[in-house]
Amino acid sequence: MRPNSFPSWRSILGMLGFTSLTIGVMVPSPAFAERVNNVVLVHGGFVDGGGWEAVYKLLKAKGFNVSIVQNSTTSLANDVAATKAVVDAQEGPVVLVGHSYGGAVISEAGNDPKVSRLVYIAAFAPDNGESVKTLTSNPPPGAAIPPILPPVNGFLMLDKTKFVASFAGDVKAERASFLANAQVPWGVDAYMGEVTSAAWHTKPSWYLVTKDDRMIPPDAQRAMSRRAGATVVETPGSHAIYESRPAAVAALIEQAAASKN
Repeated sequence: MRPNSFPSWRSILGMLGFTSLTIGVMVPSPAFAERVNNVVLVHGGFVDGGGWEAVYKLLKAKGFNVSIVQNSTTSLANDVAATKAVVDAQEGPVVLVGHSYGGAVISEAGNDPKVSRLVYIAAFAPDNGESVKTLTSNPPPGAAIPPILPPVNGFLMLDKTKFVASFAGDVKAERASFLANAQVPWGVDAYMGEVTSAAWHTKPSWYLVTKDDRMIPPDAQRAMSRRAGATVVETPGSHAIYESRPAAVAALIEQAAASKN
């Protein structure tokens, strides 16, 4: 594995038949019904569930029952099991939300019968047999390259000196610096873990595209969301959108929770 080749998107864009990096997105108007009240939030690589705090508070203020998964990010299988444990503890249907690598987790864990809707926040949305590694091979010229260091003892980390610009460019400087120095090592087994049955084939999904993302290129986000048939909203913001613009994240989750789909 070559860490510096990690973020690339030519393969997925070509596979999906997109010859241009400009993909039109239409956002349908939601149809409202009795909302799903349980929300489970799944974090991505290099961070923990604490970053969801602002989103958690906004949703709690609206009366949602919100749970946050603390994944070890050591392997996809372990993270799916941990997520399913939280989902299964809920009473009634669940809106399952994933950020970044958490999108791979919810794509597998979302097959749980309690999960009724999936929400991807600047996230990977792998298909059957795909992994984050699959989706990020052979980057096109000019693509932003996340500063992933070579693996050590089976784990990946981001270069601390480049973390802010790549991951959290619009997060307050003191908080962004803290995130850089509080990284959770991301397991190579999680990076390479393949989804066996992508839940977005059978569960309705929503996707928040972050237009200033330097970890997952916005056009790759558009391609994945379109392939999944997701309802799409686009917003300015970095990869750490759940920290920098939690209201935008909470609003999409509320939309998914209230939809008839």
